[in-house]
Amino acid sequence: MKLCTFLHENGARIGVVTDDGVVDLSVAAPELPREMTALLAAGPAALRRAAAAASNATARLAQDAVSLCAPVLRPPKFLAVGLNYADHVAEAGIEAPKIPTIFNKQSTCVTGPKSPVHLPRVSAALDYEGELGFVIGRRCRHVPRDRAHEAIAGYLVVNDVSVRDWQLRVPTWTMGKSFDTHGPIGPWITTSDEIDPSGLRLRTWVNHELRQDSNTKHLIFDCATLVEHLSTAFTLEPGDVVATGTPGGVGIAMKPPRLLTVGDRVRVEIEGLGALENEVVREPDTALL
Repeated sequence: MKLCTFLHENGARIGVVTDDGVVDLSVAAPELPREMTALLAAGPAALRRAAAAASNATARLAQDAVSLCAPVLRPPKFLAVGLNYADHVAEAGIEAPKIPTIFNKQSTCVTGPKSPVHLPRVSAALDYEGELGFVIGRRCRHVPRDRAHEAIAGYLVVNDVSVRDWQLRVPTWTMGKSFDTHGPIGPWITTSDEIDPSGLRLRTWVNHELRQDSNTKHLIFDCATLVEHLSTAFTLEPGDVVATGTPGGVGIAMKPPRLLTVGDRVRVEIEGLGALENEVVREPDTALL
């Protein structure tokens, strides 16, 4: 099942993506929660009801009649993993980590699968990072690796957009990873019963030029290991998003570096999960004085 959040007429709703449209769950199953985090928190019975409602033809909207948003509009936590592919570690010129390198992106950076990404006013060092992401489906703590699948609701595509000078000028990466619009996710959540995340091809293009071409089988720390590690320290909650790290091919590591500029279009595609495609635009003047 592909769970989405979409805009249509009266605002944001949640739905199920099918081959011929999007089923509006507010119509097909009005008893269900109307927001993605709440739906996930309602548990397996709610997800089974959503899956059954996907066959409701009267609640189906054409895909070109809706605008897909980030599946989770405001994740409780947006966690990410650095240096989690051997080729990316090699291009960075450092040793492979012995334990996962965890940082957070502020949830206000989240944006949709086709929304613009801002080139900041304060930097021209804008870069892409195509990544596999997963979404937590239940409140949990101290999850053993062999039960991690029970905690994961599903998988999605992430572009961990990074402002390199802001990221690298201090030991912690949060500022350089959290600018507004620098967290495209989506295009939907593919539920974990439909996908094996251990061998998915991941590709990133910039203006039709293939920059990244790898496979999730090359992750140093896989999704289950990450759930075990993260839940050792803190409670994971429904709607939390975890980006698992990027492979080699990022712009900053090219010789010379090839960073993003206004007008560039970045497409991140993962086998079985869909794609994001975001255009870089100049940051608008939205200062609050």
